[in-house]
Amino acid sequence: MASKSQNSDTGLSDSFHVTFPAIRGMQAGRHYFAAMCPLRLVARLFIFDEEEVQPEFRAQRTINRARIPEIARYIVDNPRGYVFSSITVSIDGQVEFKPTAVTDSGASIGSLQVPMSARFLINDGQHRRAAIAEALKERPELADETISVVFFIDAGLKRSQQMFADLNTHAVRATRTLGILYDHRDPLAELARRLAQSVPVFKGLTELERTNISNRSRKLFTLSSIYQATKRLLGKGRGKVPSSLEEDLARDFWTETAKHIPEWQAAARREVSSFDLRREYVHAHGIALHALAVMGSDLIRAEPQHWQERLKALEKLDWSRSNIEVWEGRAMIGGRVSKAHNNVLLTAALLKRVVGLPLSTDERRVEGVHGRAQDRRDSRRRTEDGSNLRKAN
Repeated sequence: MASKSQNSDTGLSDSFHVTFPAIRGMQAGRHYFAAMCPLRLVARLFIFDEEEVQPEFRAQRTINRARIPEIARYIVDNPRGYVFSSITVSIDGQVEFKPTAVTDSGASIGSLQVPMSARFLINDGQHRRAAIAEALKERPELADETISVVFFIDAGLKRSQQMFADLNTHAVRATRTLGILYDHRDPLAELARRLAQSVPVFKGLTELERTNISNRSRKLFTLSSIYQATKRLLGKGRGKVPSSLEEDLARDFWTETAKHIPEWQAAARREVSSFDLRREYVHAHGIALHALAVMGSDLIRAEPQHWQERLKALEKLDWSRSNIEVWEGRAMIGGRVSKAHNNVLLTAALLKRVVGLPLSTDERRVEGVHGRAQDRRDSRRRTEDGSNLRKAN
C-alpha cells in the first residue's frame, strides 16, 4: 500500500482507492475506460453538480427531479427486464491503470485504480444515478447488479462542458411513435399496434416510426396519435391492461367513426393523397383523433347502446381548413393546426355539440374564451372593411 498522504480538499488519504475491472481504449488521442460498477456504488461514488452552482460553472444541466420516480419505478417493476445505457463520468484525480492483457484491437484489459480522494463527475446519466439510488431502497437485492460506466480523465471544466454538449448534440432520441412500436410492457402500446392493423382505415395508413408525417408520405395517421387517442377514449393510464371488451370497443369506435368521414375512406381506397388531405382538412391531423376520442368517451358513456347512430351527425361537419369561421382559434391558430390542450378541448366541444352532447365545465370555459376572441376578431374585421370602403369612396 502506498504512503498515506492526506488530501487537503477531501480529507481522504490518497492511499485508499477503489478498483474497477476495466478496458482501456482511445478516443481523440485520449485514454478512456469502460468498466462495470455495482449499483450500490453508483449513488455513493458519482456526484452531480448541485443546482446552486451557476450554469457557467457547471458541466451538466440541473436535475429534473420529477423524472426520478418514474425511472425508479421502471427498475422496481421490472427487476428481470430493466435495461440502462452507460453512465459517462469524468474523474478528477490521479488514476492508475494496471493492464493484464491486450486485445487484438489494441485495447487493454486490466484494473483501474482510483484514489478515494478523487472526484467523480457525471457527464451523462445523472437521472439514472438518482433513480438507481431510489430503487435500491425498495429493492436492495439489486445492489450487486451492475451498470456500465465510461470513465474519462477530467481535463477541466471547459472539457467537461464540451463533453456534455457533444454527448447531447449528437444523441438521437427515439421518436414517441417508435417507442410505442417497440414497447412490449405497456398494454396500451400493444393495443395501439393491433388497432393499426385491424381498423380498416388505419391499416396501411399508419406511420409506425415517425411522430411527424412527411409531405411525401402516403400515411395519414401516426401510431403515437392512435395510442394517445385510444388511451383517452378508454380512460386508461399507462400500464393499465384494457379488457377484451374495451379492445373491441376501441376497434368498433374507430371503425364506425371512419365511416362518417368520407375523406378517410377515400384515402384508404387510394383515391386521394394523404398529403392533400393534410393540406386541406383538419381531420387529417392528430388533434382530430384526440378530439374524437374525447367526444367518443362521453358519447359511449351517455349512449352505451346507441352511440353508433349518433356518430352519423359527423357527416354534417365541414372539416375543411378553409372553413376558418369554424376552425380558426379552435383547431387552428393563424391558419396552422395546433395540438395545444385548449385547442383539443375546443375541437372536442364542437364535436360534442354536433352529436348532441352537453359540454363539460372546462369545455364551457374555453368556449367562452373562444367566443369572446371571435367577437373581437369580427369587430376588427368590420372596422377594417368599413375603413377600406371609405378609402375606396
